[in-house]
Amino acid sequence: MNPLFQEELQVVNVGLPAFAEAIRMAGGTAVQVEWTPPGQGDSQVAQELAGLINHPAVEAANRQAFAAYQSAQPVLEGVATAAAVVPDMGERTILHSGPPIPWERMCGPMQGAIIGAILYEGWARDADAALAVVARGEVQFAPCHDHGAVGPMAGVISPSMPVWIVADREHGNRAYCNLNEGLGKVLRFGANGPEVIERLRWMAGVLAPALAAALERHGGLELKPLMAQALHMGDEVHNRNAAASSLLLKRLVPALLRADPAPAEIAAVVEFLAGNDHFFLNLSMAACKAMLDAAAGFSGSSMVTAMARNGVEFGIRLSGMGDAWFTAPAPVVDGLFFPGYGTADAAPDLGDSAITETAGVGGFAMAAAPAIVQFVGGTPQDAIAHTNEMTHITLGRNGALTLPAIDFVGTPAGIDARKVVDTGIAPIINTGIAHRQAGIGQIGAGITRAPLACFAQAIVALAERVES
Repeated sequence: MNPLFQEELQVVNVGLPAFAEAIRMAGGTAVQVEWTPPGQGDSQVAQELAGLINHPAVEAANRQAFAAYQSAQPVLEGVATAAAVVPDMGERTILHSGPPIPWERMCGPMQGAIIGAILYEGWARDADAALAVVARGEVQFAPCHDHGAVGPMAGVISPSMPVWIVADREHGNRAYCNLNEGLGKVLRFGANGPEVIERLRWMAGVLAPALAAALERHGGLELKPLMAQALHMGDEVHNRNAAASSLLLKRLVPALLRADPAPAEIAAVVEFLAGNDHFFLNLSMAACKAMLDAAAGFSGSSMVTAMARNGVEFGIRLSGMGDAWFTAPAPVVDGLFFPGYGTADAAPDLGDSAITETAGVGGFAMAAAPAIVQFVGGTPQDAIAHTNEMTHITLGRNGALTLPAIDFVGTPAGIDARKVVDTGIAPIINTGIAHRQAGIGQIGAGITRAPLACFAQAIVALAERVES
C-alpha cells in the first residue's frame, strides 16, 4: 500500500471554507488559505499584472522611488500666504481635496467650504452672492495635489490663506498645507458662518505671522524626527496627534517668545495651539506629501504616491504614471458615530489626509497608537493586525519611523499597486467622518479601505506604458 494512505490526512484548502470543514469533520487536518483571484477575477487585469511581476524595469524603478522616499528630509521652513508660495496659484483659484471634480458634482461639505473661502476672500458679501460668483465661472477649482499641496477633509485653500511651507532638503521639492482650525464649526467640514470667517481672519492676521516669526527665530524644524518621537509616544500622526502637537508647541514657544510679538498675541497663539490636539495633522500631511513627491516620476514604478478623496471619488497616483488619477467611487466609512448620527448621515470618504497612509503612517502605523481604537473602533490587537497586514502590499519599511509595540520595526511603507491587485488587500485608512451636509461637521471616525478598482485601473495603464 502506498505509504501516503497510511499517514494522517493534512490538507491545505484554497477555495470554499466548507471543503476544509468537511475534512475536519472526517478527522483530518485542514488549513484554510484565504485567496482570491488577482484583479478580483478580471482576466485582463490579471494578465497585465502578470507582465509587471518581476519586470526588471518596474523592479528597478520601484527601488529608486522607494529609496527617494526613504531619503527625503521634510523640514518646516515657514508660513506664508498661499498666493505667494503655492505654484500656479491664480488670483481666483481655490484648491480642494481629492482628484479633480466640477462644482456640480462636489459633496455638501466641499461646496460649503468653497462658499466660505469666497466670503473669506471678500469676493462676495453673503452665501447667495458667493453662489452667483461660482455660477458666473469667476472662480477656478483644482486639486491641492496638482499644486504641491494637501488639505484635510474639504481641503480648501484660497489665495490669501496662510499655508505651511515644508521643504524636502534632500531633493529640493516643497509641499504646502493650510493651518488646522481645530474642531467644531470649521471650514474643512463646510461651515462658513461669521464665527468661521472671523477665526480664519484671526489665523491669517495673528496666528500665521506669529508662527512665521517663531520659525524665523528657530530655523528649519525637521519633521521626520518629530514624527518618529510622536509614534513612540502613542500617536499615528493622522487621527491621533496629541503627542506631535505637544512636541511642536514645545519647540515653537521659546522661539515665539524670542520673536517678541505683543504679549496678548503670544497668549492667544499659545492658548489656540495648546487647545488643539489636531494642530500637527496638517504638518504631518505636508511632510508626507514632500516625502512622496520625492518618489514621484520614476518611469515604470508601481509605487503609490498619493491617495486622496473628494467626497465623491477616491483617487490614487503612481510614481510611474505622472499626474494621472485613477478613480473609483469613494466609500462611506462605517465607524464609531457620535450620538444621534449614523451611516445615513455620513458623506463619502473625504480629504487629502490619506497621504499619511500613503507614506506609511496613519492607519499603517496604528500599532504605535493603541488608544486610537477608542476613536475609530476595534481593539489594540486589531491595530497591530492592521499594521502587520500592510506589510503584504508594501515595498519595504521606513526605518526612521519605528513601532515600539512590534519590536521597533519600521512602518510598512511604499504601497505597491501590483501587490494590492495581486493579494486583494486594500490599503487601510483611519479617518474622520463628515456629515453629508455642509457645516454640521465631524460626526464620527472609523476605518475604511481604498477601493481596489483604482489599483486595477492603474495596473492596466502602467502595463501599457511599460510595454510601449
